[in-house]
Amino acid sequence: MTDQERIAFLTEELHLHNHSYYVLDSPRISDFEFDKLLAELKSLEDANPHLISVNSPTKRVGGSVLDGFKTVQHKYPMLSLGNTYSAQELQDFDTKLRKLTDDDFEYVCELKYDGVSISLTYQDGELTQAVTRGDGIQGDDVTANVRTIKSIPLKLTGDYPAKFEIRGEIFLSISGLERMNKLRIEEGLEPYANPRNTASGSLKLLDVNTVAKRPLDCYMYYLLGDNLPSNQHYENLQKAKRWGFKVPSEIKKERTINGSLDFIRKWEIQRHDLPYEIDGIVIKVNDTNLQEEMGFTAKTPRWAISYKFQSEQVATRLNEIVYQVGRTGAITPVANLEPVKLAGTTVKRASLHNADQIAKLDIRNGDVVYVEKGGEIIPKVVGVELKNRDLFSTRTIYASVCPSCDADLIRKEGDAKHYCPNSEACTPQVAAKFEHFISRKAMNIDGLGREKIELLIDKDLISDFSDLYNLNRIDLLPLERMAERSVDNLMLAIEASKKASLERLLFGLGIRYIGETVSKVLVKEFKTIDAMIEADFETLVAIDEIGAKIAESVVDWFSVQKNIDLINALKLSGLEFKSSIRAELSNKLEGMRIVVSGTFQQYSRRELKKMIEDHGGNNVGSISKNTTFVLAGDNMGARKKQKAEDLEILIVSEREFLEKLN
Repeated sequence: MTDQERIAFLTEELHLHNHSYYVLDSPRISDFEFDKLLAELKSLEDANPHLISVNSPTKRVGGSVLDGFKTVQHKYPMLSLGNTYSAQELQDFDTKLRKLTDDDFEYVCELKYDGVSISLTYQDGELTQAVTRGDGIQGDDVTANVRTIKSIPLKLTGDYPAKFEIRGEIFLSISGLERMNKLRIEEGLEPYANPRNTASGSLKLLDVNTVAKRPLDCYMYYLLGDNLPSNQHYENLQKAKRWGFKVPSEIKKERTINGSLDFIRKWEIQRHDLPYEIDGIVIKVNDTNLQEEMGFTAKTPRWAISYKFQSEQVATRLNEIVYQVGRTGAITPVANLEPVKLAGTTVKRASLHNADQIAKLDIRNGDVVYVEKGGEIIPKVVGVELKNRDLFSTRTIYASVCPSCDADLIRKEGDAKHYCPNSEACTPQVAAKFEHFISRKAMNIDGLGREKIELLIDKDLISDFSDLYNLNRIDLLPLERMAERSVDNLMLAIEASKKASLERLLFGLGIRYIGETVSKVLVKEFKTIDAMIEADFETLVAIDEIGAKIAESVVDWFSVQKNIDLINALKLSGLEFKSSIRAELSNKLEGMRIVVSGTFQQYSRRELKKMIEDHGGNNVGSISKNTTFVLAGDNMGARKKQKAEDLEILIVSEREFLEKLN
C-alpha cells in the first residue's frame, strides 16, 4: 500500500470512528487504538505534506493561531426567532399562521439548545465553511475552530446534495463546563458563568489549539439549499442524520398547537434530565414550501417561534459564609447552603462574588435565601427572605484575615475583591502560582499536577519558581507517585522550559493583570527583563494598552527585592530571557493605531498585520476616534465602513498602504 493509499484509508477509518464515538455514542475501538491510528496518519502527512486534506482528522487537534476572522455574508439570512412565554401567545401564533394559508399543516417541535448558532456549508460532501450568526446578514468565518469539534463531520457519507448549508447550535454540556470551571477555580480564576457565553467565546478564540481542548458539541436543526431531499423539514433532518450529522432524537411532529403545548409541558419538567442546558422549545411549520409562502418579517420568520422557559429559583437556608483563596490571593465568598434541588442538580454552595454583593443583599448566616440558576451553571444567591429572618441575626462582617494563613486582607481602591498579600507563605496561593508557572501557555512543564506540586512544597523541595531548576532525580525518586520514567520526563520538560520566550516567562510569573496579551505588549516595548525592571509608572502608563492598574502592578512587583532575587536566580538557572518578537524593520508606522478589514489581493490579513507590527504600528480590532486609519480590502464590513466614515477615519487601500511602506 502506497503512502497515498494508506493516508486515504486512515482518513476514512478515523472519520468513521469519530462519528461512532461523538455522534452515535458507540465507540468501535479503544482510545489507545484511535490515538495510534491518528499518530500514524500525522506521521504520514508530515512526510507527504502535499497529500494533506483540509478536512483531515488531524485538523481536529488544532495547532494554529489565527490572525482574525473574515466577515462573510450569509447566502440565506440567519434571522432570530420571535419569543413567547405563554400558552395563549402560542395559540395566537397558530391563529395567525392559519390565516396565511388555506393548506393544513403540522408542526415540528425541537429543544432550544442554550448555545451559539452556526451555519455550515458543505461542497461535495466536505465541510468548506462555518460562519457565525453575526447580525443575521453577515457573520464571522470560524471554520478553523469548528473543524476541531468532533461531532461535526468533516466528510459526509450517503446521498447528500452537491452543495448545501446546514444550521446548528454549538454548545457545552453541563459536565463539560464543570470540568473547565474546575480547572479555572484551581488556577484562582473566576469560573465561567454559563454554557452559552462560554461556547460563543470559545468560537471567537484565535488560538485553534485552545478551542480544540474545549469539549464543544453541536446539534443540527435546519437544512438549506436548492436540491434538498424533501420539502418536509423533519425528513430533511432524518436524512442529515444518515449523512453523518448529529441530529437530536428529542424532536417530534405534532398535528396541532395543543400537541405542541404537550411537548412543551413535558420538557419543561424533564429538561433537567438532559446532559446540556435548554432554555425553551422551538416550534416550526414542517412544510418548507409553506414556510416560503408564509415568509418573514423584517427580523423573524413567520413560520417559527420560540417558547421560552421561566428561570428557576428556589429558597433554602444559608448555613455559613466561607472564603476561598485564589492564585492571585483574591478572596471569593461562598454560601454553604442547606442542600436543595435546582435545575436538576443538588445545590450545596453558591457564589456570593464579593463584599459589595454581600452588603447589597444584606445577607446573614441563617437567612432563608433565594438561589437561581436560570441558564447558568454556577448557582448564585439573588435575594433574601426577610420575613423569615431571625430577630437576633447580626450583619455579616466580611473576612478581615485570610482563611488559610491568617494574614490581614487588603482591598485597593476600585477593586471589587479583597486580597491576601501573603503570597509567599499562603499555601493555596503558592500551589496555584506554581500551577500557573508550569502551564502550557507559560513555561509548559509537563508532569506536575496540583497534588505533586503540594507534595514538593510539603517536602520543602520548592518554595519559588527557581527551585524547579534545582530539582534532581535523587530528590524526586523516593517521593510518592514519582516513578523513574515520570521523573525522567519531568526533568526533560524542566530543561526544555529554559528556552521559553520572555513573554511566556513574564506571563508565567503571575504578576497581577499581566495576561498573555499584556506580556507581549511589554516585551515588544522593553525587549529585556532588565528594561522592564527599570521602568517607572509614567513610562509604563504611556504605552498603548497599558493602563494605570497594570502599570502600578508592574512597578509594585519589581519593587520587591525577593522578586528581583527570583529573576536573578532564574537567569543563573539558564533561562534565556529572549523575546520571540521580531525586531521592527522601521518606525514608519510608529504610534499609529490601524484596523485591518476585508480580504486582500497581494497579501493575507495575517501578513499585513505582521507588516504593521514590523514597522512600529499597532493592530487594533475596532474603529474608534483614536484609530489612525483603516486598511481596507474587498468585502469590508458595511457597519465598520460606515463607522469609519462617520468618525472621518482615513480608509487606505492595500496598494496605498504598500506604497506608504516603500
